Amino acid sequence: MDYNALKVILEREEIDFLDLKVVDLAGNLRHLTLPSSYVTEKVLTDGIGFDASSYRLSSVESSDLVLIPDTTTCFKDPFREATVLSCFANIHISDRERSSFPLDSRLVARKAEALLINKIKGAISYWGPEYEFYLFQDFTYEEDALSLKWKITPLEMIGEGAYHADLPSEKLAQFRDQACKILEKLKIPVKYHHHEGGGLGQQEIETCFEPLLKTCDDALLIKYVLRNLAQRENLSLTFMPKPIYGAPGNGWHVHCFLKDEERNLFYSENGAYSHLSRIALSFMGGVLKHARSLCAFTNPSTNSYKRLVPGFEAPTSITFGRGNRNSACRIPGYVSEAEETRFEYRPPDSTSNPYLCLSAILLAGLDGIEKEIDPVKEGLGPVEENSFAACHKEKLDFLPKSMEEALDALEEDHEYLTKDGVFPRSLIERWIKVKREEAREIFLQVHPVELERYF
Repeated sequence: MDYNALKVILEREEIDFLDLKVVDLAGNLRHLTLPSSYVTEKVLTDGIGFDASSYRLSSVESSDLVLIPDTTTCFKDPFREATVLSCFANIHISDRERSSFPLDSRLVARKAEALLINKIKGAISYWGPEYEFYLFQDFTYEEDALSLKWKITPLEMIGEGAYHADLPSEKLAQFRDQACKILEKLKIPVKYHHHEGGGLGQQEIETCFEPLLKTCDDALLIKYVLRNLAQRENLSLTFMPKPIYGAPGNGWHVHCFLKDEERNLFYSENGAYSHLSRIALSFMGGVLKHARSLCAFTNPSTNSYKRLVPGFEAPTSITFGRGNRNSACRIPGYVSEAEETRFEYRPPDSTSNPYLCLSAILLAGLDGIEKEIDPVKEGLGPVEENSFAACHKEKLDFLPKSMEEALDALEEDHEYLTKDGVFPRSLIERWIKVKREEAREIFLQVHPVELERYF
């Protein structure tokens, strides 16, 4: 959208502010609000300066970067009292040419999409995430050097049968109804919503398939909508991978496939396994080959690894199987149509930066296609039994057990991310540095269970 078209909208809709939404290194939304009267053609071309060190994108010695609005992403903000038109912004260097900033997450996603088209002519990757989260009546937290206290107050306590529980046992269907209506108005297509397996208030919303960049933008907006709606309803909402000991964790499972102008490239009528084509198997083989280093981006929090444990439906093993929720890659057993043929990558959670997470998965898959990795010949499946037990029996590999282990894997295995210039080496280095500092900070904290056992 050029300036003249934007100006017409600002005047016709009586817009008070233009709000620029931008993602920081960790994948959190930040924003900067401009009065409509300040929005000029120069703003759209030259952008607005900001301190990138506060986004953990640079050091304080070289932190002046520029936000340039992406006006193709405009939407009316449903939670502002003023009339606000919001859009995503891209990050640029403050040089005369306004060059793209290499560590901008949206740039990484755009480059990943461009690489796919270059590798497989006309191909587009489609992604369908499942958003799992908990809703509580209240959450309180207090901490200082001599005390630590938190309390979760559930809104509901469902025993057996929480998965797809109906009213009146479940009490949050109205919340999901409201959320999905808002998402539809924001042009985020919802597939369905339901109560998940956690009986203390776990929810799920699954969205329809969209291209990579749109899926990542939608991921941030979905979190924005759900968190703001929860606050409006005086509820506490969390996407935290494992907020409650002994309860199911929250994942961000992503279904994906590749498609060209004519067909789903993951489907083959003569496919030896679940009608998966050779491209699909090789893509999945690449993802599994790099699964350990992928965790640095798909599961980038210390809490992530409290979810990836046996005994729940979270994945633990680097395997694939049809309908197997313990495997990293699951081929849905209920898919019967060619256009829906896909696989689901189950490790990711919502602490990830979605742009870096999905881009890394795509690049791992492309590496698998390029190297013709066959996950069957590699002994990674298919696994039709409990994957944890199968891995021990067959001596297969497991996903990392900590963020430090995942970062070690990324240090050793990142060429598939950098070889075509999608992930700059400086981004890999900064990510590892920032995440190691985060892990060390949390490791040094005294845990209540330590006090109980050792004080």
